[in-house]
Formats: sequence, structure tokens, C-alpha cells
Amino acid sequence: MSRLTRTSVVTLLVVISCVFLLVQVAYYRNYVNAPAPSHLPSHVTSTDVQWGVIKKFLALGRRFGLHLFLADTAALVLLSQDASHSASRCSVLCTRPIVTFGLFASQWKYEPRLLLVAKESGFEVLELRGEDPRLVGLDVMSSQSVPLFLLLELHGTIIQVVFLYERSGNFLWHGELRLRSPVDQAFAPFKQLDYGRHAGAYDRPQMILTVVDGLDVRVPQNISHFLFQRNHSRFLECHYHDARSFLQSYPEDSSPEAVDFRRKVKLVLRLASTVLDRLGIPFWISSGTCLGWFRQCGLISYSRDVDIGIFIQDYRDDIMKEFSKAGLSLKHKFGKVEDSLELSFVLNDVKLDVFFFYDDGDLVWNGGTQAKSGRKFKYVFPKFSLCWAQLLELKVRVPCQTLDYVMANYGPSWNVPVKTWDWKSSPSNVEENGVWPPAEWEELIQVH
Repeated sequence: MSRLTRTSVVTLLVVISCVFLLVQVAYYRNYVNAPAPSHLPSHVTSTDVQWGVIKKFLALGRRFGLHLFLADTAALVLLSQDASHSASRCSVLCTRPIVTFGLFASQWKYEPRLLLVAKESGFEVLELRGEDPRLVGLDVMSSQSVPLFLLLELHGTIIQVVFLYERSGNFLWHGELRLRSPVDQAFAPFKQLDYGRHAGAYDRPQMILTVVDGLDVRVPQNISHFLFQRNHSRFLECHYHDARSFLQSYPEDSSPEAVDFRRKVKLVLRLASTVLDRLGIPFWISSGTCLGWFRQCGLISYSRDVDIGIFIQDYRDDIMKEFSKAGLSLKHKFGKVEDSLELSFVLNDVKLDVFFFYDDGDLVWNGGTQAKSGRKFKYVFPKFSLCWAQLLELKVRVPCQTLDYVMANYGPSWNVPVKTWDWKSSPSNVEENGVWPPAEWEELIQVH
């Protein structure tokens, strides 16, 4: 072969090689390295892509031994309605571009490798951490942080992982989602996330393994109950910093009598909670018991009783019988269901006052009765919703608008202890409300 021919062949091969390399580079830039295809092939839908992302995420969880469970409200609603029978391969998990899973935090062994593998699999990952409230108390303040949420994004699908921690009151807790930087805010549409607007408290749900959209997924065994809890899950942490400041000025009573009183109150509250939960009656700590939680993260030892509230529409005729069976003896019954009902029980010399609250437009009120005179009183509060809290290592409800509630009852000086208290005149919100007719006293004023 002549020198000219040989040179031409080499030149042609170099040109072909360069063209091939340019084609490969273009393909890599436009397809392989793209964050998501803007136009899918006709046989691949956006739902198919989302289903593939969820499948990849669940496989990642299994690889690291994480027992993730479906906590997404939209998907759980569909499952509770048995609406999973559809021609679409992803009719339950793909109704929104965001899907939420829960994880019991005790299973999480923080491994940078898991997050690394997720990133290597194509996910963008954002870990959101917060203070561990289990290490915070009146005696200790810890700055230790724990993971609260994971957000993973791939091809426009966002997966939210909610960490659920065991609290000492035998309930599960998740934290509030707090954005730390503009980068966090740009990661996902946070207003559309199912969890994180506030901290939440849940009973531990039993899980079952089932198939959802062709994928093996754990779901709560009682989906309706889990969804109900999710809608009423808001949790308020006690203000330990303010409580410590209060107790520096007014030290806690540590006498044997006060310690014994706290032990007895915990027993009374636990029994009351067990009975009312079994009856399906929500209650909250009220009056002095609520003030003690809000002001000092504990009890007012000189109050010598326990106060709880119940909305009158939740009243049941068998309350007194069930309390009696639990060991709480009826001490008095004042009023009637239609007006100013109040019950008191006693156990181990600790009185449990049960106040029933009545709607009155933008206000609510509970009644009080003076046994010797038949005089009626009412205590007026602004309307409120209910949140969970923790008192004496028990999960209890409190008014979400706690400051408004306490201010209504105790006025602007609520943060100053008052040991001399007259229930007929001392509360800021007390009003005279007439007198019970003497002919009805036998029925309406019962003292045992």
C-alpha cells in the first residue's frame, strides 16, 4: 500500500473515532446525567418513573435493615377505602409527587454509608436534625441532636422519612421540621409535606406487611385509628427553661409529703386516663393541674387535688360506674348534664375533679356549685383545641392555646404562686350563675 493511501486510512479512522467520542459525550450530557427526562418515551409515564423511584427507595431500606412503614395520609386513606384496585400500576403510592414513610428511630443506626449509597443511587438527600427532648429536663439541658426527618429526591419524586422516638410516657414522638437555611427551603415544597408543621405524639401502631402497587410495604394494622391520631397528634413540649427560672425563685417542695402527693397524683391520672381512653372520652388537664404543667413542668403540691376537663358532648352515663370499678370513689356530683355538671372522685386522699365544659358561641365554660347554699358559678374561657403533652411521664392533653387558657383562669399574675385560693372569687374568669332551686337540691347537689 502506498504511503499516501496508508495516511488517508489513518486520517479517516481518527475522524471516525472523534465523531464517535463526540456522540458519546452528547449522549451522556443529554440523557445519562440529566436530573429527569423532560419528555418520556411514549411507553413510559411519569407514574412509571415515580413507581421506580419508590421501589428503589424501599430496596435501599431493606438493604440496611430498616422496617419502613407507609405513613402517607393520601395513600392510607385510599387503602382504608379499599381503593387500590386500579389499572394503573401505581394508583395508591403515586397520587402526589411526595410520599411519606415512618421509621421507628430505635432501628436507625446512623450510618453515613446509607446516605452515601442513596446519593450514589441518584438521590439528592437532605437530613434534618433537632434537639433530643428526652435528654432535656428540669435538672439537665442537653444540646445533643438527633435525626428528625430525611428527605430524598429523584426524578421529581420526594420521599419524606419521619423518625419516631420512644418517650417515657410509652408513646411515640416526632419532632417539628425546622428549616435551617435557604438551601433547605429550596429542596422541597415544605407546605405540602405530611409531617413536620408541629411535633406529634402517637400510640405505637401494630404493623402488617402487605402488597401496595406491587411493592411489599408495611402499613398500620388499624389504618383508620392511625389517621385519626395523625389528625390529633400535635404535641407541646414543656418550657423547661421558663420552669427552671420559676423554680429558682420559688423552689419546688421536696418534703416527703410532696413527694408522696406526686406519686399519688400520677396513679390517679393514670387510672383516669385508662378509664376514659377505654370509654373513648378525650380529656385534658385543667385548672391548677394545667397551671402546674405550664408554669413549672410539674405539680403544684399545695393544691392537693387533680383537675381535668371534658367537653359535655363526650359525657357518658357509665363514667361514674367505670371510675368506681377502677377504685375511684365518687365524692360528689353537682349539676346535671344540661347545666354545670361536675364530678369529684377520691383515691388515697387525693381528689379528682372532673369539670364538664359547655359551648357558648366563641366561648366555653364550666360550672361550679356551692353545696351549702346552692349558689351556681361559671368559669369562662376562650375556645381552644387540644394538644398532647407530657406530665409525670404520662401522655396527657392540654389546651393548645395554653397561655390564653391559664390567663383566663388566673389572670396576668399567673406566674406568681397564690397559696390562699377561694374557688368562688379568686379565679379571674368566675361569674355568678344563679341558684339551684331548693326543690332540686336532692338531685343536683349530691355529696357522698
